[in-house]
Amino acid sequence: MSIPTEGEKGAHREMGAGALIVVTINGLKIFMKEVENVQDSKTVSSAAEEKREEKMTDAQRARVERNRQKAILLKQARLANHPYGQDKDRHKVKAPPRTIDTGAGFFIEEDEEDQIQREIKHPLGPIIPQISERLLCEDCGKEFLESYLHNHFDAFVCDLCRENKEKYELITKTDAKNKYLLKDADFDVREPPLKFILRKNPHNPRWGEMRLYLELQVQARAVEVWGDEEKLEEARDQRTANKEKAKQKKFDKRVKALRMAVRSSLWRKEMTGHEHVYGEETYNDDDDEYSKTCTTCGHVMTYEKM
Repeated sequence: MSIPTEGEKGAHREMGAGALIVVTINGLKIFMKEVENVQDSKTVSSAAEEKREEKMTDAQRARVERNRQKAILLKQARLANHPYGQDKDRHKVKAPPRTIDTGAGFFIEEDEEDQIQREIKHPLGPIIPQISERLLCEDCGKEFLESYLHNHFDAFVCDLCRENKEKYELITKTDAKNKYLLKDADFDVREPPLKFILRKNPHNPRWGEMRLYLELQVQARAVEVWGDEEKLEEARDQRTANKEKAKQKKFDKRVKALRMAVRSSLWRKEMTGHEHVYGEETYNDDDDEYSKTCTTCGHVMTYEKM
C-alpha cells in the first residue's frame, strides 16, 4: 500500500473531491475516495446493507425472519417465567464467616449481619432553634444551642460549665447504689427513668459495658426515695451498724469453731469396753426368775436357776 503524493492530492482537491487513498495490488494502483464526515460513512454503510439485501434470496430472507421471531418468543418466555429477576439472589454465594480470636481459648464467628449491626451510626445534628427556643444554662445563665450534658442527660448545662468535673461528675451504677442506697427499680422503673451513657469497662474490655449516670441526678433521686438527706444519713448509719454486727457475728462463729476444734483434739476417748457392776440379786415369784441390775448403766440381767 502506498500513499499518494502531494501533487496527486492537490490535483484532486482542486477538482472538488475529498482526500484519496491509493492501494497498490500487483502493481495496479486503485484510487479510493475517503469519506469526509460521519454522515457520508453512514450513507455508505446503509448502501452496502441495501446491496447485501438485494443479493439475498427469498429463502434466506425467510430464514432470517424465522430466527428473529424465534428470538422474540424466547425473550418473552424468559421474561414471563422471571418477570422481576428473582433468580439473581439464588445464585449468590455467601462468603464464609470471619473468625475472631477472643483470647480466651476459643474462636467466635462474625456474620455479615452482626457486622452490619455493629456499624457506627452517627447521630443527627441538632436542629437550630429559634431565638425564643434557645436553652439557658442553670449555672451561668447564658444561652446555648446544644451541650453534651443536655444531649445525654437532659441537663440544662453548657459545655463551659461542664468543665467543673467535681460538680458534674459521672458515677457508675454500682457506686451509686452503694453510696445512695438505691435499688435497680429506682433507676429504671421509677418515673422518669434516669438517663445514662454506656462506656467500656476500663479494668477489662471483655467485661460488659458499664452505665454512667450524672451524680447530681442520682443524688436528687435518692432524696426523692428517702425523703431528705437526714433520713438518708440515718439509713447509711443503720446499714453500717448492721454490717459491723454481721461481721462481729461471723468472727465469733469462727472463734467458737476454733475452740471446739482445740478441745476435741485434747480429749481422748477410752477404747476399752464397759464392764457392768451388778448389785444384789432379786427374785421374781411370778416369773420364777432372778435378776441383777448394773449400778453404772442400769442394765438388767435376768436368769433362772435349776
